[in-house]
Amino acid sequence: MTVQDIRSFNRFYTNVIGALDYGRHLYAPYTLTESRVLYELAHSPRTDATGLRGELSLDSGYLSRILNKFEQDGLIERTPSRSDPRRRRITLTPRGRETAAALDERSRESVGALLATVPADDRPRLAEAMHTVRALLSSRRPAPPAARGREDVVLREPVPGDLGWIVQRNAALYAAEFGWNTDYEGLVARIVADFAEDHDPHLERVWIAELAGRPVGCVMCVRDDAPGTARLRLLLVEPDARGLGVGDRLVEAVVGFARDGGYRDLVLWTNDVLTAAARVYRRHGFSLVAEKPHRSFGADLVGQDWRLDLHVSPG
Repeated sequence: MTVQDIRSFNRFYTNVIGALDYGRHLYAPYTLTESRVLYELAHSPRTDATGLRGELSLDSGYLSRILNKFEQDGLIERTPSRSDPRRRRITLTPRGRETAAALDERSRESVGALLATVPADDRPRLAEAMHTVRALLSSRRPAPPAARGREDVVLREPVPGDLGWIVQRNAALYAAEFGWNTDYEGLVARIVADFAEDHDPHLERVWIAELAGRPVGCVMCVRDDAPGTARLRLLLVEPDARGLGVGDRLVEAVVGFARDGGYRDLVLWTNDVLTAAARVYRRHGFSLVAEKPHRSFGADLVGQDWRLDLHVSPG
């Protein structure tokens, strides 16, 4: 392979996805880079200019001009960081969240239309090829200074503000990845509020996965209505922390806690579109016991009930 081969592929791919075709209005009235900054802000609720610059490898002056434009357009607000007053935290305003969601929707529709042109039988081959490209090139890229590995992920109990983070991130991620509406945010808010108002710390618990000083995942263990049964709820892993075993560690923590707490069974309810989570549950011994189609959160889904017998020894 030569440099020209890679350059040729880059030209081909940017043309296919329309990255440079502003006539398609994918990013209007913003550029591709500006849209990417908006995306990062929508998916990283606690960030500053330094974090954005490192994540996107942007020139500081260029990023500053983008953020100034966003502020003038009413998309962001900048406030002093609680952890470091020298830094300014950047968060999206309601208008900013709406703009980011609209741009993300256009992008998903465009990619969906592109994928529709690929025969179903060829899609696994396409996915494998894309995975191969990412794996080979990522393994040879110098890791950024802020890069962390799975050994740097820590699980901790929630501190003030974390329960609100659980609600916000569940709502934002599932809206971005699956198009779920605010009905899901309402459900998560009720689950979290019920836990905050009344829970037995010996039998119910929340874990926050933290990486480089920020939360990147969560899970909850609560008592179920059935005697002797615990329920796993709200497992979530941030996109930039996936592949580090965060989901496995969170589920493992729930299983160990439930087993030590004397529960006989551990159950959970999820939906079939959450395939990555299903793989985690299977690895930890859960069995799929029931499925039922339903319409919730603005989407047609198939609900799934999973169960783990805690009397069965692991392995």
